Amino acid sequence: MAPAAAPLHPTIVVGVSGGIAAYKAVSLVRDLVRRGADVTVIPTESALKFVGTPTWEAVSRNAVATELFDDVATVRHVALGQNADLIVVAPATAHTMASMAAGLAGDLLGTTLLASSAPVLIAPAMHTDMWEHPSVRANVATLTQRGVHVVGPATGELTGGDVGAGRMVEPEEIAEIAWGLLAPQTLAGKTVLVSAGGTREPLDPVRFIGNRSSGEMGVSLARAAQARGASVILVAANLEVPPPAGVSVIDAPTAHRMREAMMAHRDHADVVIMAAAVADWVAADESFQKLSTRDLGESYSPHLVRTPDILAELGASKPPKQLLVGFAAETSADPQDRENSAKNKLETKKLDAIVLNRVGHELGFGPVHTTVTLFFSASPQSLSVEGSKHSIAGYLLDALLDR
Repeated sequence: MAPAAAPLHPTIVVGVSGGIAAYKAVSLVRDLVRRGADVTVIPTESALKFVGTPTWEAVSRNAVATELFDDVATVRHVALGQNADLIVVAPATAHTMASMAAGLAGDLLGTTLLASSAPVLIAPAMHTDMWEHPSVRANVATLTQRGVHVVGPATGELTGGDVGAGRMVEPEEIAEIAWGLLAPQTLAGKTVLVSAGGTREPLDPVRFIGNRSSGEMGVSLARAAQARGASVILVAANLEVPPPAGVSVIDAPTAHRMREAMMAHRDHADVVIMAAAVADWVAADESFQKLSTRDLGESYSPHLVRTPDILAELGASKPPKQLLVGFAAETSADPQDRENSAKNKLETKKLDAIVLNRVGHELGFGPVHTTVTLFFSASPQSLSVEGSKHSIAGYLLDALLDR
């Protein structure tokens, strides 16, 4: 069966508040329209100082109303919210989030949000100091508790040259997540346990053995599962991307902590996805003081021992009807070698499915486009998917559920 998809022509309201990132929302609207959505843009008065009405109408292909008293006869301030399948606010400024948290209806965007029962996705954007202010964090917590989906902000260079958390997430990612929120609630009432990131095994208080996994794939899977109605537990190892708001996050920076967390929660999970890159080796004798190069000399050969195979342990004691999925990150240039290795892991670790992805110095890690292949234990068929990790995550979940 084909992976489940969003409605053919969903109705999406895109609210744009007054921040410099408003210019990025133009690309977001264009992306949603290209996917087949009927998009209506509601810019705030401040947003129009950055991007004007003609631009919004051109990219959305719909008229733009900005005032509460525009088109009063159709009760537009209620109708927009009632007809929406999804509302996206990007960028969401500190002021807009405060208004949402307080339930204010002082403009068309505010009334539309209050008049709608559709899912809401916000993409915060502001200076780091504003994002970290207690009042802003409290408002985000309030919105999250009400079921609002929050993506970002990202960390990077801000307006004015400062660097920190506060950049609006890129439009493509927001569009992917928005589209995922329109997917059928196929995981409603289910618990999904996902591991993400790369473990770091300490040699001493400042050095460790690690890997290049950023956690992007695991976080994307957690977000996709949440969008499909699941209760999600994310076991996180040194993530370089923020986890989705609203999921339960368990910090597991080492292989030992990862095993503890996965074993503690696996019996209550309907789906377990082991996307984390777990170290195969750990120092037999961790030094609790910094190792001195003066004492070690010109060479250093730490004594390493194998870590427990968490995935194999999960497979050996899998509860009935639980779906267990592993990942196989392979570097071989030979496609058949990669496939053989993945299928061997699928069988020996007693998995229901395994995701094969090719990695390397320039492949696979971080927020990159990639190609993965999904193999099943109960079927000779396989599924190959190409795209961003956010889009791949949705396709993988839907394909797993179809099988």
